[in-house]
Amino acid sequence: MANLGTSTLLIALLLNVYCISMAFFGAKKDLRSAVLSARNANYLVTFSLLIAVCVLVAAFLQHDFSIIYVAEHSNLAMPRVYTWVAFYAGNEGSLLFVAFALSLMSSISLSMIPRRVGVLSPYTNGVISVIILFFIVVLISLANPFSAQDLIPVDGKGINPLLTHPGMFIHPPMIMTGLISISVPFSLAMAGLISGQINDDWVDIGRVWGLVAWVLLAIGLLLGSWWAYTILGWGGYWAWDPVENAAFMPWLGLTAFIHSIMVQKRRGMFRMWNIALINISFALGAFGIFINRGGPVPSVHSFGASTLGWVFLLFLAVSTIISFGLFFYRMSLLKGSTSLESALSRETAFLVNNLFLLAIAFFTLWGVVFPIISEITTGETITVGEPYYNQVNGPLMLGLICLMGIGPLLPWRKSNLSQVNRILIVPLVSTTIVVIAISLLFQITKPIVIIGIVVSTLAAISVFQEWIRGTKARQSSTGRNYLLAFCDLILANRPRYGGYIVHIAIIMLAFGILGSSFYNSEKDVFLAIGESTEIEDYSIEFTGIRTEIFPDRTERIADLKITKGDNELGSIGAWQGIYPSFSMLSTRAAIRSTPIEDLYVIFSETQPDGKTAAFRILVNPLVWWMWLSGPFVILGTIVALWPARKRTII
Repeated sequence: MANLGTSTLLIALLLNVYCISMAFFGAKKDLRSAVLSARNANYLVTFSLLIAVCVLVAAFLQHDFSIIYVAEHSNLAMPRVYTWVAFYAGNEGSLLFVAFALSLMSSISLSMIPRRVGVLSPYTNGVISVIILFFIVVLISLANPFSAQDLIPVDGKGINPLLTHPGMFIHPPMIMTGLISISVPFSLAMAGLISGQINDDWVDIGRVWGLVAWVLLAIGLLLGSWWAYTILGWGGYWAWDPVENAAFMPWLGLTAFIHSIMVQKRRGMFRMWNIALINISFALGAFGIFINRGGPVPSVHSFGASTLGWVFLLFLAVSTIISFGLFFYRMSLLKGSTSLESALSRETAFLVNNLFLLAIAFFTLWGVVFPIISEITTGETITVGEPYYNQVNGPLMLGLICLMGIGPLLPWRKSNLSQVNRILIVPLVSTTIVVIAISLLFQITKPIVIIGIVVSTLAAISVFQEWIRGTKARQSSTGRNYLLAFCDLILANRPRYGGYIVHIAIIMLAFGILGSSFYNSEKDVFLAIGESTEIEDYSIEFTGIRTEIFPDRTERIADLKITKGDNELGSIGAWQGIYPSFSMLSTRAAIRSTPIEDLYVIFSETQPDGKTAAFRILVNPLVWWMWLSGPFVILGTIVALWPARKRTII
């Protein structure tokens, strides 16, 4: 198995080198046969890496401990269902996954690139294949997942207990694929700069792949928050951890890019800005991979410690220098045909939106690298905590949501103050009424929360106003009922209205953050069996502990009976796993979730008598809405990406 896996990597390396050579040669000499040969070689690279992935998965399933990577990340007691998680639990496997994911994305994107982009297609193939080559070379020379050992152990070390969670089946692949998928729109942009054919032909396919990378990162970040919320035992979901930030920053860059590129598509503007944005997003994605795989910043999310940090730092430096070097070299060709005509226009709103997003990314990046800078300059590591991020990025995020409500209502090109007043009067009055009602009903007095509710409500009302206005117009012109008219409206402009659905998801997320951050309750207690405690309106009774012993762990579940007022809500179980080989205690919260609030209980330890246990109990309002935002993000992205039906002219 080890020889087969290594052989497939070597074959992929040779095919990839051939692909790069033929792609650039065919593009330079305008040889269609060479271009087609390079594309076929790209497909074969994907097939070779797929075989390598299958070989490693098979080695895990067969408990082939002659392969070092398999022995280090699995054991005989590991449930087979976690084989896929073990596959990317360490650096070697995760790098193989990244190489395969990028290769697969490149093959799909090449098959989708329309003919009108001309020479951009082979140059795109060449650029993205160079990136794939980097990962294959690292796999073969520095991080071979198929390295064998002569002394074969009877059993392996086992999988990290923190990875034995349902979220781990999707969260890491989403994040890794999202980070590396930025390579596709980046390669399209680089192809234009290399060829000198810089026009708007790449915009549609660039937007599609920007959205693909964006939604993968968005879902990955949400799933990561859910994982942290349920298993880390601190009651939160986001701590501005370096690895969280490493995925969040390129997501911000992509958010700016997919908004800005729509302006280029509609108005022929921001051509230079969009190339800069995708370069920044790619650099932040490369930085994210550096932090994840051997970076110098410690994190609870880092499971694959290694000495490969310098390799990814070198990749980050070289790719950034080359991409921005090409950008400045071709700057004279990047000037758009039109310019901003008014400060009161949708284009200006998009530009300010981008500046807000980049500001958040910059301040987040500064917080991540500051401990490194402080250690180099002073010899003392000064960490940046959650208060810094909240104080700096919080106001920027509120401003961003406010723009999300106002920007889509502004007309294209230009307007004046009287027009803007007429446009905003209904949303502003409606927002005022709703916010006053909410504040009085729920007795909300905290200024920051009121501001958050104001901007979130304004954004929501703006979306609903656009939907209502458009639906009425459709119904009036077609005579169809309102439901069908609404469906027609969505289908008539999928990118715009798919974006509005995503805006609704962001508003849900904002309300969830406001509720859980400012109105949560917390209590730490010791309870003996039969005792109860109260928090908010809840009464929690500790009824007993169930214990089950497995070869690699001991599981204990603390059963808790929940009552709210006079209503019995049933029982929940807080889970705890003890892993002697890792000297680790793993927990999973018992959570009773409703649209109003979560009751959240962590079982942390037992006393020597075996009948008394320590619990952390929290009531977190509105967290449910954060997880609901995920399906809306996916739905909005699907609507935005769904191709329009081509009309046949008879």
